[in-house]
Amino acid sequence: MQATLPMLRTVLLLLLLIAHRAAAAPSAGDYLGSQACATCHQAQYQAWQGSQHAHAMQHASAETVLGDFADARFEQAGVESRFYRRDERFYVWTEGADGRMAEFEVRYTFGLDPLQQYLVEFPDGRLQALTIAWDSRSRATGGQRWFSLYPDARIRPGDPLHWTAPSQNWNFMCADCHSTAVRKGYDAERDRFNTRSAEQVVGCEACHGPGAAHLRWARTGAQGTDKGLTLLLDERRGSSWRASLERLTARRSAPLAQRKEHEVCAQCHSRRAQIAEGYQPGRPLLDHYRPVTLEPGLYHADGQQREEVFISASFAQSRMFAAGVTCSDCHEPHGQKLRLQGNALCTQCHQAATFDTPAHHFHPPGSSGGQCVSCHMPETTYMVVDPRRDHSLRIPRPDLSERLGTPDACTQCHSDRSAAWAAKAIGEHYPQRKTGLQTFAEAFSDAEQGLPSAIEELAHLLGEQGQPAVVRASAAARLGQTNADVHWDALAKGLGDPDPEVRLASIAGLERAPAQQRAQILGPLLGDSLRAVRSEAARVLTDVQLPESLAGQYAKALAEYEDSLALHADRADSRVALALLRQRQGSNEAARAELTQALRLDPAHLQARLNLADLLRALGQDDQASALLAEGIARQPDTAVLHYALGLTQVRLRQADKARASLAEAFRLAPDDRQIAYARVLNLWSGDPGAALQILEKLTRQHPYDAPLREAATRFNWKAGQHAAALRHAGCLQRLQPQAETVQRLLGEQAPAAGDVQHACGPEPSGS
Repeated sequence: MQATLPMLRTVLLLLLLIAHRAAAAPSAGDYLGSQACATCHQAQYQAWQGSQHAHAMQHASAETVLGDFADARFEQAGVESRFYRRDERFYVWTEGADGRMAEFEVRYTFGLDPLQQYLVEFPDGRLQALTIAWDSRSRATGGQRWFSLYPDARIRPGDPLHWTAPSQNWNFMCADCHSTAVRKGYDAERDRFNTRSAEQVVGCEACHGPGAAHLRWARTGAQGTDKGLTLLLDERRGSSWRASLERLTARRSAPLAQRKEHEVCAQCHSRRAQIAEGYQPGRPLLDHYRPVTLEPGLYHADGQQREEVFISASFAQSRMFAAGVTCSDCHEPHGQKLRLQGNALCTQCHQAATFDTPAHHFHPPGSSGGQCVSCHMPETTYMVVDPRRDHSLRIPRPDLSERLGTPDACTQCHSDRSAAWAAKAIGEHYPQRKTGLQTFAEAFSDAEQGLPSAIEELAHLLGEQGQPAVVRASAAARLGQTNADVHWDALAKGLGDPDPEVRLASIAGLERAPAQQRAQILGPLLGDSLRAVRSEAARVLTDVQLPESLAGQYAKALAEYEDSLALHADRADSRVALALLRQRQGSNEAARAELTQALRLDPAHLQARLNLADLLRALGQDDQASALLAEGIARQPDTAVLHYALGLTQVRLRQADKARASLAEAFRLAPDDRQIAYARVLNLWSGDPGAALQILEKLTRQHPYDAPLREAATRFNWKAGQHAAALRHAGCLQRLQPQAETVQRLLGEQAPAAGDVQHACGPEPSGS
């Protein structure tokens, strides 16, 4: 905490850090624009001009706008929007933030194919993306029409998905990847943006770095292996993929020493959070971005893409990535086209006589089923019309799909068949089942189900150096979310992993470890070479008394963390994170101010409202918390957790009838939420114990490995005289926590032995 360093010294260190960052940042004059590259690199420039990068964002004009603005109309859920031109400008008549229909000028186009979006500029510098987009595909393929990105919903003003909401804000959500060298320019005092970029599109310098020094090198004939560039993208130079008679797949002639291309592409082609501006090719990615791991909700348990995750982490878990394949081995980087079409792309390295044949893929040659990508890179469609291929390049595993419910490439085409059918068919063709490189699905699935065995499985994955780094990092992230203390040793070992993403995920997982333990094992990470790692260590050590020898490193790393939050002060998420930091530093009033500001920026931000209500409770101001939650319910009446939080507040205010009604409504809206359902159990117990036990029984079936639920089921059933049910739940609890004394404490001499009730908790782990 800040008490480890005098305040003046902290401020001085922060000022020095800011001055260093300002001095290191490239000036606007270092960037020349893509046109400056055309003279010497004409072929590359011409290829780039036809690319998506060159059309990532453009001023709206007759040449750039693809959509129908000839008084075209689009109706959804009773709201009719109109698109038209006037005086060579483009306008939309649609519903604004206040719920009224109004005219908005379209200032920019956004993207090209298979859809184009449009940006509206507001007086405070915000650019907002309309959620009605133009389908730019051909009419024959269903395009040339206006469509909604949320076709099945009525998105009302105030909804987080409304086009005027922060989730559709270009300055934060889009600019950094659709333009070159972006500076967001948010003024927190005035709540205004002055966003600027070196080039409006994704230009040459986005991938090669600022060009001024390179141009000087070219003009003067200066010496130097770097040619005046911040990074030479030369990973393919001097190497090749060599085939041999004894191998079916070519191997790289020389090992890949660095991941230059991958990091350059990952600045945008990854799901990540920006922690600092000023990234240039050649700089460490984790000094500017924090990539997400294979998180549940974003990825399926086997690592296949679920949400829009932008390729990078998918590719990083593949065997091809491990073998040294780079992005430009398959993609021509300037025009962004594939280097070869169809299976010819794959048979550059994979022997055609073995793999491009019905004996391998058991489909007719030339058919869609005979395409390598159909089985190894299945598509998921995002934004209604935009199919993206999964770059994890995995062996199809319908046997896993059958057990774990993961997607199956076979039944994606054979939609009338089951995963069991597909598993049987593949088993007949390949009796010796190939598991592929990705062997973590069972462990991740077990963790998502809450199986006790998952802790050991995740710890093993974390320490297995043969696993891709993104998998080890994902294991650390899941391990940190468990409630068991036994994972801390595994996470402590993860802190020494050579891959920074593993270190980063391991730090976060140790947040709940005892303060003394955190001080001992996390202190050295304050001096890590990467900003993302050391600033995360500082965050987790905020409430820990550190030795004076670490005070300087801590102050610098914490300043970097706070700087990352200040960069996104326009976002409620960042304000909430800063509020949590202030609470850990013991400043509740500062936390309250940040949460209040978060709700001003985004009144629909659920976490800000819940955190502020919880802080008000801690301050003994339940009346204000109740009013705050009631206001949230008025805005979002179908949000169960708001009714739940209000019900708990009303319990504390001794408003029994109101609390009962609030908790009943929360349970109606989210009957499968374990916290809400358990609160409903407690609320019902005194008046209707039978109904309470029914809910509790359903909860334990849905969450069979939740020890606190089993303990509650044991206790309540015993109280109700349902001794057989109590013993059944106690048997499971004994299996879940064999070292604990919980069952003996609850039931005394009636407690069963750990082995008396077999499989009481549900099915065996998926890997068994």
